[in-house]
Amino acid sequence: QVRLAESGGGSVQAGGSLRLSCTATGSAFSGNCQAWFRQAPGKERERVVIIESDGRTTHADSVKGRFTISKDGDKNTLYLQMNSLKPEDSAMYYCAVSSLRSIITRTCDFVVWGQGTQVTVSS
Repeated sequence: QVRLAESGGGSVQAGGSLRLSCTATGSAFSGNCQAWFRQAPGKERERVVIIESDGRTTHADSVKGRFTISKDGDKNTLYLQMNSLKPEDSAMYYCAVSSLRSIITRTCDFVVWGQGTQVTVSS
């Protein structure tokens, strides 16, 4: 059974950096897609960045040039490097992975989610 656990969140001043980690058990990275999402209080969940099995990444416009997704298959860990943080980046951040079947369907069905890690950026 695949399980995800995020870590690395915290409080930081605007302009600072954080690196989030998502450690997985099982074949978490064998599907077509892995991604980071975030949700701030009272707002819709937003997909921050996605990485597909062919290595392509797609970033939300709000984080382009500041956030970078990467993964280490040996460590079974997904990362989100966040630089030049802004107060509007404050949110609960979640990692998610798609199903094993998605590698065949070439879709991104996010079926497993972590519990989230809080990021707070002060001005």
